[in-house]
Amino acid sequence: MKRGSVLVDIAIDQGGCFVTSRATTHADPVYVIDGIIHYCVANMPGPVARTSTFALNNATLPFVVRLANQGAAAAMAADPHLAEGLNVSGGEIRHAAVADALNLRYKA
Repeated sequence: MKRGSVLVDIAIDQGGCFVTSRATTHADPVYVIDGIIHYCVANMPGPVARTSTFALNNATLPFVVRLANQGAAAAMAADPHLAEGLNVSGGEIRHAAVADALNLRYKA
């Protein structure tokens, strides 16, 4: 990456997604490695809880409505993005990355 680039690690709560990630805080949110700025604050939406809740609701409500109106199978058949979000169904792990991370069996 170019010097001056910014990495924002939104998965720091789960251990991070970059080799150079380490958890930071809102009080001291950034550090620099090799000229790359790292922002690795856990629970980033915390200081703006109300606003982030509205944003999350706006992003997820269409999926909830689709599931309620069509049922899970039909909604996922019609929307590949929704289907890609399925992790567990019928007691089986349906998402390969989840199964791999937990060292469990995966069922397509």
